[in-house]
Amino acid sequence: MRISQLAQRSGVPATTLRFYEGAGLLPAGRAPSGYRVYGEDAVERLAFIGAAKHLGLPLEEIGELLAVWEAGACRDVKADLRPRIAARLAEAEGRAAGLVAFTASLRTALSHVDALPDRAGRCDPECGFLPPPDGRPVDVALAPGLRAAEEEAERWRTAPVACSLTGDGVTERIAQWRAAVAGAVRTAFPEGLRLTLPVDRTAKVAELAAAEQRCCPFFDFRLHLDGPRLHLEVRAPADGAGLLADLFGRAD
Repeated sequence: MRISQLAQRSGVPATTLRFYEGAGLLPAGRAPSGYRVYGEDAVERLAFIGAAKHLGLPLEEIGELLAVWEAGACRDVKADLRPRIAARLAEAEGRAAGLVAFTASLRTALSHVDALPDRAGRCDPECGFLPPPDGRPVDVALAPGLRAAEEEAERWRTAPVACSLTGDGVTERIAQWRAAVAGAVRTAFPEGLRLTLPVDRTAKVAELAAAEQRCCPFFDFRLHLDGPRLHLEVRAPADGAGLLADLFGRAD
C-alpha cells in the first residue's frame, strides 16, 4: 500500500510516517515510480509504536523494543518492557506528588486571599498572600516533571518533532489551548514564547501542559507564579518552532 493508504488505515499522518522511516522505526519499500510502499505488517507495527508512545517511551527506546518484538518471543518483550514501564510509573508518581503539593498550596493561598479584609485603601505588606519562605515566587516546571529541565537533561531538545494526536484529537486540543490562553500577553525569548495570564488559570494550564507532553514531548513547559499573574514559558527545538507558533500564537 502507498503512504496515503497507510495513513488512512492507521490514522497516523503521512508526515509522521516519513519521520518514523527516517528514525528507523518504519521501513518502507519503493515502487518503480519512486513512491513509498508498505506491507500489511506496517499497520500492526504502527499500532505497536503508538502503544509504546502512549506509555511515554521515547523513540530511541521504542526502536530497541521493536527489535525484541520482531523476534516474536512474548516473554522477551515482557522482560524488556517491564523495567521501562516501571521507570515511567516512578516518574509519573513523582509528577503527581508535585502537583498535589502545588494544588494544596494554591488552595491555601485562595483561602487566605478570601479572608483578607476588603479595604478601600491601597495594598500594603499585610495584604500579601503566602509568599514562599525565602520570599521568592513559586516556580513550577513541567518538562515532563517538576524541575525536569535540570533533572532529566532537557530531553525535550532531542525529542522527535512529531505528535501522536490525530484528527479530532488535534482539533480538540487546539481549542482547549486557545480557550486557556485567550487574552494572553505574548513575549518571544530565545527558543520559545512566554504567555502572561491571570493566575486563576494555573490549574487548567498545568493540566493541558502535562497532556501536551504526552503526545508532543518536544515541547518544554514552565509555569511561573508571580502574584496575580501566571507566566507560561513554552520552548521547542528549532524544527518545532512553527508548531509552537501555530498552537500558542506569536509574540505581540
